[in-house]
Amino acid sequence: MKIAVITGASSGLGAEFVRRLAAEKELEEIWLIARREERLKALAAETVSAARLRPLPLDLTQEADLDAYAKRLQAEQPEIRWLVNAAGFGKMGTNEEIGRAALDQMLLLNGKAAMDMTELSMPYLTRGSHVLEICSTAAFMPLGGLGVYSASKAFLLSYSRTLHYEVRNRGIVVTAVCPYWVKDTEFISVARNTENPAAVRHFPLASKTRTVVSWALTDARLGFSVSTPGPVCTLHRLVCKLIPRDLLMLAWAGLRRL
Repeated sequence: MKIAVITGASSGLGAEFVRRLAAEKELEEIWLIARREERLKALAAETVSAARLRPLPLDLTQEADLDAYAKRLQAEQPEIRWLVNAAGFGKMGTNEEIGRAALDQMLLLNGKAAMDMTELSMPYLTRGSHVLEICSTAAFMPLGGLGVYSASKAFLLSYSRTLHYEVRNRGIVVTAVCPYWVKDTEFISVARNTENPAAVRHFPLASKTRTVVSWALTDARLGFSVSTPGPVCTLHRLVCKLIPRDLLMLAWAGLRRL
């Protein structure tokens, strides 16, 4: 059985990946993974797909739910053609303002959970399979007001790039997707729900989910190890290669308060 597995599927980029991959003729099932079961069921009901859409309500920060995913793989022995790790969130402010609990959850979900899902899925990937790790342009440099978020995405970017070269001889493509702000998701509203919602004031030239997902899928099919799905994140990636990070961080500190 050929399947796609998409985490963070209840909203935002994850839900858009479900809609796009639903058009893939080779897929027999798409596993929709997120905590919010009602949203998963609603997405499955409204999405036109030749493949069966299977909602799997799991909290990937919980070891028991990761074990449940592993047991399902062992029982069904699917061939995973697409794995999209889109689950994640950010919080804005200083670490003190955000608080230890949310900082821990960011590291667990953005970093460890994505890595665990990838490692659990790896035995079921075959030649021609794709793994998309949804990182962020924040992965390219430390960002004041988004410190642990950018650190968690930097981890995921580094992990993804290493894995890309580890598995390419097996014909598997791993792509780190690093978008700029995406305006039609819950990310910004969740990130600003802290003691300092003005830690980042403006989000100019923000992208849309449809554009990001379309670009990311194209880059993955081209075999890219990193996808910057838009002009702003592509420019940011280039600038981070050319300008010292301390200068960039000073510039960012000024820009985010304008």
